Amino acid sequence: MFSIGAGILALLIAAMLSSSIMKAEAGNALMQEISGHIHEGAMAFLYREYKALAVFIVVVAIIIGIFLAPMTAVCFVAGAIFSILAGYCGMNVATKANVRTTAAAEHGMPQALQIAFSGGSVMGLGVVGLGITGVALAFALFGENGANMDIVTGFGLGASSIALFARVGGGIYTKAADVGADLVGKVEAGIPEDDPRNPATIADNVGDNVGDVAGIQILQRPAVLQRAPHRHHGQARGLPGGRAPVRGTQPPNVAGGPGPGGRQPPELDRRER
Repeated sequence: MFSIGAGILALLIAAMLSSSIMKAEAGNALMQEISGHIHEGAMAFLYREYKALAVFIVVVAIIIGIFLAPMTAVCFVAGAIFSILAGYCGMNVATKANVRTTAAAEHGMPQALQIAFSGGSVMGLGVVGLGITGVALAFALFGENGANMDIVTGFGLGASSIALFARVGGGIYTKAADVGADLVGKVEAGIPEDDPRNPATIADNVGDNVGDVAGIQILQRPAVLQRAPHRHHGQARGLPGGRAPVRGTQPPNVAGGPGPGGRQPPELDRRER
């Protein structure tokens, strides 16, 4: 229950920050017009991407339900939905915070930093809050006392799948828009970079939001890392002599670190040397 409460608290703080951002000044008419085009394009991208992913979610859920367990398929769908919610909320706030940060910069750097930091915090708190709440609910329903952990891992699989498509799709879109804007604007028309007279600049800014918000929206990280300690402890109990596989029992999701006990994989240690 504590984990669920912590997740809900994070979501409430994110909602409060989002409300404060929306109350900030949005700039002059031209700034609002350009920002509106960017917001419309970014949300249209998400709608089209998630519409296509809906088919993928249904097909994979059916396969999981047939070959693994129906409850695992339910957790898979729940993880996918939570990941979609994180991307949608983050994109909506980020595209609104952009123009408000620009308007606040006219009054000083501290004001701009406050709005920019709040906009990023909404995405971070949303991802963590949804991840903690989803995993905690799945564990409370299906994974009590370490049982049926394979069912709980379906949540992480769903979140990872949507995050993977968002990352790859967002990255490809932003790079294509960036190159297209440069070729059409600077090379063919001789328009300076990031000039609003070039329609491809709008697409470039849409791509930046898509790549940096939806593309970096990784609900899989908290979802996967929160279930990792339970799997590690389960594996440790099954080893001969009860010896832990690595030194220490600190879970890897404390700070997104390399793993239990702060030890990196051997190949990474050799690479750093």
